[in-house]
Amino acid sequence: MTGAATRTPPRPLAPFLLAAPATLLFVGLILLPLALTAVLSFNVYDYSSGVRNQYTTANYLTVLQDPYYLAIFWRTLRLALLTTVIAVLLGTPEAYILTRMGKPWRSIFLLVIIGPLLVSVVVRTFGWSMLLGRDGLVNHALAVLGLEPVQLLYTETAIVIALVHIMLPFMVIPVWTALQKLDPTVEAAALSLGASRFTALRRVVFPQATLGILSGSLIVFGLSASAFAIPGLLGGRRLKMAATVVYDEYLIELNWPLGAAIAIIVLLANLAIMLAYNRMVERQAKRRLG
Repeated sequence: MTGAATRTPPRPLAPFLLAAPATLLFVGLILLPLALTAVLSFNVYDYSSGVRNQYTTANYLTVLQDPYYLAIFWRTLRLALLTTVIAVLLGTPEAYILTRMGKPWRSIFLLVIIGPLLVSVVVRTFGWSMLLGRDGLVNHALAVLGLEPVQLLYTETAIVIALVHIMLPFMVIPVWTALQKLDPTVEAAALSLGASRFTALRRVVFPQATLGILSGSLIVFGLSASAFAIPGLLGGRRLKMAATVVYDEYLIELNWPLGAAIAIIVLLANLAIMLAYNRMVERQAKRRLG
């Protein structure tokens, strides 16, 4: 009875108080800047007086009705999707091979995969510009083989190559983490019961890796669609993507409301695509995994 009488009463406010610092940080660093950007996108801009304290939807109409901006949006989403597909095709087998490795090779190759993340994106992009340039290593190799040099720099191909190289660790790590939960004896049991190697991979391994592929592809797509340094350095001034256009509107044209409208449209498009993809892949995973 004494223990029951001195029992501490429940504290329903304790979880909210514990979460308050993280919530305030999230609101201050994420939600508040997004809200201010959304408000700015409706401001009127005058080239003679700058941003005016008036509101209009003309910025969104200008972006959505101009074929120039629509072509840039389409290029951004297309290259981000292509980067994601290539990253899945390369990263999933790489993650599977990584799970099959033993010590110390697993740690060594994991360090090799994560190592490029320690180098600045700008440095790696400049490295690719030297490799893919007119006098770069790729064209020198083609010349040795007796082939004509090709124009790779300032093309969509160069952008995709650099994006895949930079985004590949973000695909390998989630898939490798998901495959870590797979019991190796399950795959061995499938092989012992007469399943081929391909069938075991398709029916046993791949369903377990689905959620990792989902996480990795969402990260890769989001980062690729919002990439700035790679399109800016490898795409040049004529081959623009959404982030470079926003940069131009903010710092060159000084049309902040139009740049904010472009940023909000890209954000909403990315969210819509990622949420739809998320629901589709999760539905397939639930169907396969029960």
